[in-house]
Amino acid sequence: MAATAHNNLNAKLVLLGDMGAGKSSLVIRFVKGQFLEFQESTIGAAFFSSTVSVNNSTVKFEIWDTAGQERYHSLAPMYYRGAAAAIIVYDITSTDSFVRAKKWVQELQKQGNPNMVMALAGNKADLEDKRKVTAEEARLYAEENGLFFMETSAKTAVNVNDIFYEIGAIPVTVASRSLSLQDTTYRSPAFRSQRAKRLPRAQPAQNPAGMVLVDRTAEGSRTASCCS
Repeated sequence: MAATAHNNLNAKLVLLGDMGAGKSSLVIRFVKGQFLEFQESTIGAAFFSSTVSVNNSTVKFEIWDTAGQERYHSLAPMYYRGAAAAIIVYDITSTDSFVRAKKWVQELQKQGNPNMVMALAGNKADLEDKRKVTAEEARLYAEENGLFFMETSAKTAVNVNDIFYEIGAIPVTVASRSLSLQDTTYRSPAFRSQRAKRLPRAQPAQNPAGMVLVDRTAEGSRTASCCS
C-alpha cells in the first residue's frame, strides 16, 4: 500500500480462487453494482479500480481479478506479488473449490507479502439448498489461519461491499511501499463496527469494464459459467 498524498492511499488487491467460484462476479458487483447471470471465464487477469472512504482517509483499490483455470496458475505470483490484500474465493456448493482455496492460502502464506491482509469469501450464499461447505467449517479454518471470513453472494449482493470495506478499514501505517498491520486491532469487534463507506461516484467511470489482459493463444477457449 502506497501513500500518494496525506490521507490518500493506493492498495493493490488480488482475487484468487477456483474457476467458477465467482471472483469476477464479486468484483463487477462491487465496482459496477451489476450482476451477469453468465460471466465469461477470465483470460489471464482483469484489472479494476474503486475508491472507498475510511474515516478521514480514502483508499483506492487497484484490483486484479485472476483467472481460475489451472493453466494460468503460473501467472498468479505476478499479480499477488506486492499486494496489500487478497480475497480468496470459494463456492459454498463445491468442496473441491474450498480445498483449492486452502491451497491458495498456503501459497500466499509461503510466497506472498508477509503483511498481506487475507479474506476468505464463501461465495454463492444464495444457493443454500446446494451447500456443501458449512459456514462453521470455513469460519474455523479462517480463524486458525488468521483470515477474516464472510459468505457472499454476487447475485443478491449480500456482503459483497462489506468484504471490500472491511479490507479498506483495516488500520495501516504506510512506510515506503510496504504495509504494516495492527493485527490484533483489526480483528477486534470494536474496530469491525467502524465500516468504511464508498465515496459517491468514486467508481472508475472512464474505464467501467476494467482492463483485461488477454492471453491470445487461449482467447478462443473462453467458456461461460454461472458465477453467482
